Amino acid sequence: MPKIKKLLVANRGEITLRIMRTAREMGIQTVAVYSEADRLSPHVKFADEAVCLGPPPSSESYLLGDKIIEVCKNLGVDAIHPGYGFLSENADFARKVTEAGIIFVGPSPEAIEVMGSKLAAKQAVAKYDIPLVPGTEEAISDISAAKIKAAEIGYPILIKASAGGGGKGMRIVESSDEFEEQMQRAVSEAQSAFGDGAVFIEKFITSPRHIEIQVLGDQQGNIVYLFERECSIQRRHQKVIEEAPSAVVSEDMRKAMGEAAVGVAKACNYYGAGTVEFIVDENLNFYFLEMNTRLQVEHPVTEMITGKDLVREQILIAEGNKLSFSQEDLQINGHSIEVRVYAEDPSNNFLPDIGKLITYQRPQGPGIRVDDGFEEGMDIPIYYDPMIAKLITHGENRGAAIDRMIRAIDEYQITGIQTTLDFCKFALTHEAFTSGNFDTKFVERYFTPELLKPSISSEEEELLAALAIEFLLSQKGKSSSTASTSTPVTNSSWRNRLK
Repeated sequence: MPKIKKLLVANRGEITLRIMRTAREMGIQTVAVYSEADRLSPHVKFADEAVCLGPPPSSESYLLGDKIIEVCKNLGVDAIHPGYGFLSENADFARKVTEAGIIFVGPSPEAIEVMGSKLAAKQAVAKYDIPLVPGTEEAISDISAAKIKAAEIGYPILIKASAGGGGKGMRIVESSDEFEEQMQRAVSEAQSAFGDGAVFIEKFITSPRHIEIQVLGDQQGNIVYLFERECSIQRRHQKVIEEAPSAVVSEDMRKAMGEAAVGVAKACNYYGAGTVEFIVDENLNFYFLEMNTRLQVEHPVTEMITGKDLVREQILIAEGNKLSFSQEDLQINGHSIEVRVYAEDPSNNFLPDIGKLITYQRPQGPGIRVDDGFEEGMDIPIYYDPMIAKLITHGENRGAAIDRMIRAIDEYQITGIQTTLDFCKFALTHEAFTSGNFDTKFVERYFTPELLKPSISSEEEELLAALAIEFLLSQKGKSSSTASTSTPVTNSSWRNRLK
């Protein structure tokens, strides 16, 4: 079996640091690549070697697959870990890496390809009796036939582009009257965005939860599931808070979802770390959504409740090792929550914010983990995803993990930019979250920017009013020969409470 001696991480920021730390523990040398914007980033300093790929835009740096492979050849690199984003789910890149005689720390190019197409993925898993959202099994372009199928499924329905993602080529249709117009729009948008007008139809789940299962598989065909993650607190269809386990998943449901996820992995002969995403309706029926053929942003919560280092397992699997544990060996230990710290302004529709990290002090203490890629004084670049850190807590139960997270958020000191920390604290203390009774529409239902404005108690109002009176009296004293006007106010009990 090949032993990895030198690993290049084809990524940036916190995930690169996280991967390289495990590699160092395993005695593996590391190579960082970076853009000119990231020249002073911690991941560059941490690596044993570092190579600049080019200017800040991703298309001129982190997406240059051929150049990254060339760097590997020049430096005698054995393996590439793609992290997440950028080239992590690019089947062509994975294939080129393998053809160059370099180990790709991830699944096969074929698995990436199958799961990269929503329709191909649905077709691949169909024989494994995995619950699918009712809908068409193949692309549909005939509007009349599509309208008949939509009536069979029952409104509301969702028209989705087969290629791509990010909400493009997607239309919710409430009734047959608007079907034709929305179908034409979806096809046109899909063609424009992806060069492929193929669409399919699914039943629209009105109040969904987003729950995913972590899987690990080796190259000998052994696959296990490492339980679920609840990822329903989202903004713009992107996760902000994740937790493991879910507050609503029973032992029976966990087993059923886990076995379904293993079936999805088997459908594409999967090996490495992967995540099978499910959509769950209000009656807790779950349906296969898609598979992410890479490490997830939220993988730390799974690590916290299982005690397994997922990056370590990825590397061991890439080397050809058999999984060292079975399904029966895995158990849930306590509860873990992750909040994503984005450089965004929640009071301005979560728009990205840029600037300098004037103050940057991480929380500390038992059960707290911070995965980040910035230091105090650094600038937040405009070229990449605005996430600056992941804050993770672990507790003996869900309540303890929430309490610890609130304390950690209060301790996290960041100035110079707006962040999502205040929003996350709002969400964690909201009754819908604490009760576990929430879905992907949490932001839409419960959040308005005004809720983040500091409220003033009646006592604070009294103090402010008294301070105003004192100021006015002192000003009056300056323009009058009466020197004693402000004395009673200065000695009052409210003034002493400020000390």
